[in-house]
Amino acid sequence: MDKEKNISVLGSTGSIGTQTLEIARTYPQIKIRAISANSNIALLEQQAREFKPELVAVMDKEKAKELKIKLADTNVRVVSGKSGLSEAAAINSADTVVTAVVGISGLEPTIEAIKAKKNIALANKETLVTGGHIVTALAKEYGVSIIPVDSEHSAIFQSMQGCNDKREIKRILLTASGGPFFGKKRNELKNITPEQALKHPNWDMGAKVTIDSSTLVNKGLEVIEAKWLFNIEVDKIKVLIHRQSIVHSMVEYVDNAVIAQLGAPDMRLPIQYALTYPERLIMQDNELDFTKYPMLTFDEPDTDTFFALELAMRAGREGGILPTIFNSADEAAVELFMQRKISYLGISDAIQKAMESVKNIPNPTLDEILEADKYARTLVG
Repeated sequence: MDKEKNISVLGSTGSIGTQTLEIARTYPQIKIRAISANSNIALLEQQAREFKPELVAVMDKEKAKELKIKLADTNVRVVSGKSGLSEAAAINSADTVVTAVVGISGLEPTIEAIKAKKNIALANKETLVTGGHIVTALAKEYGVSIIPVDSEHSAIFQSMQGCNDKREIKRILLTASGGPFFGKKRNELKNITPEQALKHPNWDMGAKVTIDSSTLVNKGLEVIEAKWLFNIEVDKIKVLIHRQSIVHSMVEYVDNAVIAQLGAPDMRLPIQYALTYPERLIMQDNELDFTKYPMLTFDEPDTDTFFALELAMRAGREGGILPTIFNSADEAAVELFMQRKISYLGISDAIQKAMESVKNIPNPTLDEILEADKYARTLVG
């Protein structure tokens, strides 16, 4: 990559954010212009001193004050709150924004980045889940690209290279690891603890995404995200359980040819591809050794036990505010589960209750989406 790439990383202290900076460490052509975090100022200070961004945003205003003192000997400007996050998203010197914050909090800064004509390396699936109709329309209006960072959506994106006409696509085959509880029934999941749910068999991810992977909520969110990313009907997206996490997803064409993207379960690959597309750069230590995987298996998801996936499919089909209700109820329920205030099975139950308690609003505005987010959280408690 000869041309310099200037990026802003929203959520630089999380799993995706730290791996993004690892790639920037490997390729000095990638310049870090802004970084942000919620409250982890110890790591944020280290990142700021190493990468020397112009701007650091901290959501927690008190932590931002602390960081400002710590970085007083540098030229780094420290900002805070939602306005600070939006400033990091729209910073003039960046051409690409990596949206790696967790949850619906990624929606507004992504919108600000698009309006500032930044290309989006999208790792925050909730942005499209809750506001897909708004975000995709704005991207088209402002002429910016949305390149997926999620391994599954990156695989789909890569498998579509060379596709001349979207009408050639029969369906998307979206793979899921099945999480730590694959094969178990509801009566075996009554006493699951947060520690057990956080033991993902293949991936090293943040706590929220790992819990969502275990309930198949994460796969449901990815179905809705794929609907918007690839302009495809939900019923043309099929989820397959693939325990080895080697086939990251596939595209089946109308002639029944299937093109898949395979690779080691390593998030650096999709992150790097999103940053360097359409180029591919050398990456160390993530070669796929096929001899270690003599068998690749695929199974149907158990939607009786893990029925949140069916709830997500319904939300994706019907659209409106239902995807926001699904997402926000899950965010609130996972938080309560992590605090041991509700059971593991209570997560999916809470989502179902919230979705049954609302009247849908088609084509919601941003304000209606944010109101629905708050309302869903009150329904969960």
